Amino acid sequence: QVRLVESGGGLVQPGGSLKLSCAASGGLFSDYAMGWYRQAPGKQRELVAWISSEYSQTYVESVKGRFTISRDNIKNTIYLQMNDLKPEDTALYICNANWDNWGQGTQVTVSS
Repeated sequence: QVRLVESGGGLVQPGGSLKLSCAASGGLFSDYAMGWYRQAPGKQRELVAWISSEYSQTYVESVKGRFTISRDNIKNTIYLQMNDLKPEDTALYICNANWDNWGQGTQVTVSS
């Protein structure tokens, strides 16, 4: 029902910042809960951040204070601002819309 396209990943040094974007099309974006998940090699997919249609937010403990999720209902886009990146943040970051819709992901690699 929803097409999701992520962008903004890349290679960054520890302590650096990246801002991920997820552009959605094909649904009523403003009604959807949206989230960012990540998956690293050998690990299960993990919910990183979630934002409801009412703009409430949740974060996994390991990113609290460093990451911020936001949404722009005019642009049908969610963002993940990632600050003070750590090597353990290295993963494929995947956008989710309304629980059942997934993007292809954007790779984030944190390395010196």
